Order: sequence, then C-alpha cells, then structure tokens
Amino acid sequence: MPFRQSIDSARKESIGAHGVEAVALNDALTRSAGALDWIRARHADGALPLLRLPAKHDDIHDIRTTAARLASDATDIVILGVGGSSLGGQTLAQLADYAVEGVGAFRHGPRLHFMDNLDPETYVTLLAQLPLMTTRFVAISKSGGTGETLMQITAAMATVKAAGLAVKIPDLFLGLTEPAKGDKRSGLRVLCDEYDIAMLEHDPGVGGRFSVLTNVGLLPAAAAGLDIDAIRGGAAEALKPVLEKRTPAEVPAAVGAALSVAVGKPIAVMMAYADRLERFTRWYVQLWAESLGKNGKGTTPIAARGPVDQHSQLQLFIAGPRDKLFTIITTGTAGRGPRIEPDLARLAGEPDFAGKTMGDLVAAQGRATAETLAKNGCPVRTIHIEQLDETSLGALLMHFMLETIIAAHLLGVDPFDQPAVEEGKILAKQYLKG
Repeated sequence: MPFRQSIDSARKESIGAHGVEAVALNDALTRSAGALDWIRARHADGALPLLRLPAKHDDIHDIRTTAARLASDATDIVILGVGGSSLGGQTLAQLADYAVEGVGAFRHGPRLHFMDNLDPETYVTLLAQLPLMTTRFVAISKSGGTGETLMQITAAMATVKAAGLAVKIPDLFLGLTEPAKGDKRSGLRVLCDEYDIAMLEHDPGVGGRFSVLTNVGLLPAAAAGLDIDAIRGGAAEALKPVLEKRTPAEVPAAVGAALSVAVGKPIAVMMAYADRLERFTRWYVQLWAESLGKNGKGTTPIAARGPVDQHSQLQLFIAGPRDKLFTIITTGTAGRGPRIEPDLARLAGEPDFAGKTMGDLVAAQGRATAETLAKNGCPVRTIHIEQLDETSLGALLMHFMLETIIAAHLLGVDPFDQPAVEEGKILAKQYLKG
C-alpha cells in the first residue's frame, strides 16, 4: 500500500476509557466480513461499476484527448458543478497546485476555476473578468438536472452571447451527464444538444460523490497535467486486499470502518498535514456525511488542516468533549523545504531550528498532535503517506470509498442514496417558481 495506517492510539488499552474496546472492535471486524463478501460479489458481477474503475484503461485515451483539447490555447478552464461533480476533480487537481495558498496562481497551464458554490456576487465577478475567447466551460451533473449547474451554464452562455461570441459556443463549452433514458433527456443534455455542445457520458452506475475515478474527476486531473493512469493504479492497490480475500483485520478499509463504528464517537475529525490534501478533507466530509447520515445514524465529519488548525481547533480537540475520533494524515516532509541558518535561528529565539528544515517542523508537529491527543485520552488513527503523488492519492481515495461502504454495512444504511438532499432540491425549485 502507498500509505501506512495505524489504530494503535485509538485502542482502550493504549489511551484509556475513550479508546475502542477490543471486544467491540473485533465484533465490528467480524461483521465487516459480510461487507467484504458483498464488495467482492459486486466486483465480480459488475453491479457496482466503481469497483471496476481501478483496472479500467479503455477510457484513458479519450479522457486525455478531451483534456488536451480543453487546455489547448486556453487561459482558463471553468468547471461548473456542485458536490461530487466538483470535489473529486478539485482533490486531484490540488496535486498540481490548484487552490494551494500562495502558489496556486503560479501553476503552469490554464487557470482552473471550480465553481462549486452558487453565489451571485462571485459568479458575476468571474464572468466579467474571464477572457471569454480563451475560456472553456465544463458543466458536470450526473442527473443533468442539478439546479445550480444549470443556472451556472445558462448564465455563462448568456454572457458569451452578449459578448458577440454565440457562434463560438460549441467550441467553448462541454457537457458531462448520464446518457438519455429512452426519449427522456435531461435539461443539461437538451441545452447542449440545442447549441451543438459536445457531451461526455457520466457513468449512470457511479454516484457523484463516488465519481472521482471516472471522467468526472480524471478530466480535470488530466487537464492539470496529472498522470491519471497512476491515480487508478493507486486505487487498485487499495482494492487489492479486498479482492485477495484477506481477513478483515488485514484490509485497511475494513479496519478503519470497524474502528469508526465500534469506538462510538459521534464526530469524525479528518486532519491532514499537507496543503495538497486540503480539498481531500472536504471530499471526505461529503462522502462520509451524505453516505452514512440516514435513519438517525452516522457520524459528523469535520475537516481540518495542519499545522494551521492547531491554532484554531486543537484547544477544543484536546480539552473539549471526548466525542471525537481523529484521523491524522501526515506526509514525508522531513528534510524538505527551506533549511534554517544557525545565526538566524538564534536571532529568532529558536536556536533548535538551526540546520532544520521547514518540513522537519511540520513532521514534528503532525507527530506531536497525534501523540498529544492520544496522551489526553482521545482516540487517534494515523495515516502516513511518505510520497504524496498520483498513486498514493488514488489509493487514499479508494480506501475511503471502501471504508464508507463497509461502515454503511455495519450501520445498516444504504451508502448510495441521499433522500434528504433530494427533498431539499425539490423544495428549492418550488420556491423559485414564486
């Protein structure tokens, strides 16, 4: 595996009363065997296409070709979509410095804009500033009826038309939605067909929040210059122990799911010590919340980033209620970054910084946070990724999709629907009618 997971600091025998009891953990692991059997069966019969994606190669060429066409002569690529239609692409693109504080503006290639929240002030400013002739818009919606996405693409098309570029619409826009069902076409498909906008097909068997390994996530990744083969290769590494029929205790995703359920904490904190995992923590929040929050069950996910959130949330984490399970993710930062000169270290009042790198401090902080939480009786799972790249991120993404599916099995909920979200969408459209 491209990363190491440890739950030693989440066990009762290690941290005390708030750790998971061995009996409860073993019971959850035993029950997770049924989920692993189900996953293997769905892999074998193809009923859950997500599980076949890590080994899929026949679509890679088309994704790369489309991404190259998007990026060619483009200054900007605007991804229109919300939730799962956007967060997966953002998570992957962050490896190529997208939305990384201080350096995102300097990344090579077209500027990427993921418009995943609907705010009129933000959007009107974006449309006013974009060089429309060299901007490409990609509208992504599995159903093709997502109100926010339809609002975004129609507003962008109106802006392009007002600029006298109506004839260029087929070149500037791209749609991505599931195939038409018989004679019934979604709003996005009708709109794109009417204006001769090219369409890519969203796999109808893969829900939005699980779609990061499809063209939904891989198209922006390829446009950002990432190795999308390696992303799927990493995902295959995470799936491998399941397909090899290893025991639940030997499957990292099963261990994580069993811990999450057996520890009995209502809040799950995901804290990553890497700028390029910030969007991953947001992706995790949607995946976990929308998949498990049903029938009065589930745990509330919280995204945090280190070291910065040591200064905003760590006080509560350590000295607040013991209602949280922590996952601390660290990367191989030791020895990396600027090295501090001894005379400057002394002048700054930190002589121990002499000869150390910035990465040394980040590594020490990640380790210290995990150990301090554990010493204060807080259950902690650690994940260490020595080299954060396409392979390791692909593995991490697949791991948490599997962990979510297994946790849903243990909780007795369906991880693939979102009835509460659909209810809200319907009501919002009713209000819009006036």
